[in-house]
Amino acid sequence: MVTLIFSKVLVAYDGSNLSKKALDKAIAIVKEKYDYLVAPQLIVMHVIQAPSYSYAASAAPYYFSNVSHMETDTKVLDEVKFKIPSTLNVIYVTSRGQPAHSILEYAHENNCDLIVMGSRGLGAIREFFLGSVSHNVVQNSKVPVLVVK
Repeated sequence: MVTLIFSKVLVAYDGSNLSKKALDKAIAIVKEKYDYLVAPQLIVMHVIQAPSYSYAASAAPYYFSNVSHMETDTKVLDEVKFKIPSTLNVIYVTSRGQPAHSILEYAHENNCDLIVMGSRGLGAIREFFLGSVSHNVVQNSKVPVLVVK
């Protein structure tokens, strides 16, 4: 059996049930007992979706009617901090933009060696217009992607 050892694990988190499951899996991966010289790093990333110009006109009423939801997006990472053991090496990242692009760009620029994410997030309307974020990440990632269902 081959054991994969990851030093930088990026988990995409949006507050959905599947992203909570993905976070639990990422924590378990990072907590695995290996002979590390340096403890693995867990990066919890939340991307605040910006409306795309291609569908902004049709989605604007939905997007802007949820101003209170947009304000709470910046606090999404605060709710996960209590779930993560203080012994882990954790970085919390918030980004604005298109989720798949932001996740892939961050993973590439920061030499992440695994991306963990749920198969569906909170953006059902966005998925209708843009396609699945997890599908896009899987298709375009240069590192392994673990999709949690």
